Order: sequence, then structure tokens, then C-alpha cells
Amino acid sequence: MKITFLGTGTSHGVPMIACNCKVCASNNPKNKRMRTSALVCENGYNVLIDATPELRLQCLQNRVTRLDAVLITHPHADHIFGLDDLRRFNMVQKSGIPIYGAAHSLDTIRRVFSYVFEDRSGRLGIIPRFSLNLINGNLNIGGLSIVPVDASHGDEKVTGYRFGKFAYLTDVSDIPESSLQVLEGLDVLVIGALRYTPHVKHFSVEQALSVVKRLSPRRAYFTHICHDIEHEEGSSKLPEGVEFAFDGLVIEV
Repeated sequence: MKITFLGTGTSHGVPMIACNCKVCASNNPKNKRMRTSALVCENGYNVLIDATPELRLQCLQNRVTRLDAVLITHPHADHIFGLDDLRRFNMVQKSGIPIYGAAHSLDTIRRVFSYVFEDRSGRLGIIPRFSLNLINGNLNIGGLSIVPVDASHGDEKVTGYRFGKFAYLTDVSDIPESSLQVLEGLDVLVIGALRYTPHVKHFSVEQALSVVKRLSPRRAYFTHICHDIEHEEGSSKLPEGVEFAFDGLVIEV
């Protein structure tokens, strides 16, 4: 299984608009972070986790030429506003694309992208074609066995996903014990770690490290990183087996 980090930044992205901090002004490409998403590839089947506003750019930079399904973690703008770009894949693949998510995520997508579900006349590619599929238990997509993992994003709900020995959770501020048990025995854990200081809706680096310690995966990668963290400096402070992810990073599980 191959995982590509398409984006590793916060809802603002890095660099942020009108910010001249050392990270936003950095020339290090690992400090340039598009909004957070990932691509999971197995046996020629490509599953996208979240569709960011930069989806077009992310696909171009990482040479993504096919998408077979989309998993939504939650319906915030930085995680769904790229769904319109699926229309190009519709044209290339000559088919619709299934989207999977919790009820509140699908409700928001249906409202925000209402034009997708209205009467559609015209050529393929003008309006994206996707179906909304409610997650109600484990999934099997293209031979991939996927386990949804419930977590909290402040006072909202977010869905993480486990693919065999790999799990992906972003925008989390709390993981209940029942979900932690689902996440045991991982080879790779990807988890959000916003910054060093606490935040009401996101794990800090210290909190994310405590989850890593609890679960003891072989490797862990932090994502959804804000401009408070400089990649090289921050990486030097992490324990062995834990890394800050960066845009374009590819790992094998």
C-alpha cells in the first residue's frame, strides 16, 4: 500500500496570507503546506482522503491521473471544497465517483454542492458526478478493507480511517477509548498535530505524542501542521519513529 501526502497544512495553508514569519517566508519546500489530504493506492485503486481547495494542484504535482473513491473526514471547507475538481476525473474515467462519509458530512456536501444533484443537462465534465454513500460500518472499496474510526474535533465529530496496518486521523482533539482500541497494532499512524500550544479543536504536538505513546505504532507521521512549526527544527525534537509529514511525501505500508 502506498500513501501520498497531498497536503499537510491547516485551513489557512502555509505560507499564510499576509504573514512574514520565518516559516511562511522559508524557502524550504517542506515548509510549504497545502491543505491536508492524502491518497491511498493499492492494486491500482486510488482512494482520496478529503478534497481540499488545492485538489487540482495536488493532483498535478503528484501526477494523480485516477480517483476511484473519496473518503471524507469532516465537512469543513478545507476538506471538501475541492470536490468540484472531480469532474475532470469524471471525464477521463467516463464514470461517477463514490464519496463516503458520516451523515453530517454528506448533508453538508449535499447543501454546498446542491448544483451537483439538480437537473443536469450538458456535457460530461461541466458538473461533477459523484454519489454520496453513508458510512454504516466497515467498508470494502476496491478490495481495500477500511474501518471508520470515530473521534472528536472540538464539539464536532470527525471520522478517521484504518486500512489494515495503516490509520489516518486528522483534525482531532480527542479519541475515545473505544476508538483507541480499534487503532492498536498499527505499523503506521498518521495523526494531526497542529502546533506546540494547546488548541480547543486540535491536538498539540505533545498531545499527539501521547497518543503515539499509547498506541505504539512502528512509525507515526504528524499532519495538519500550522506555521508555528518549522520542519527541520521541529523534526529534530521528535522521538525516533515519529516525523512531521510534508507535501509530496510518499510512504509504503
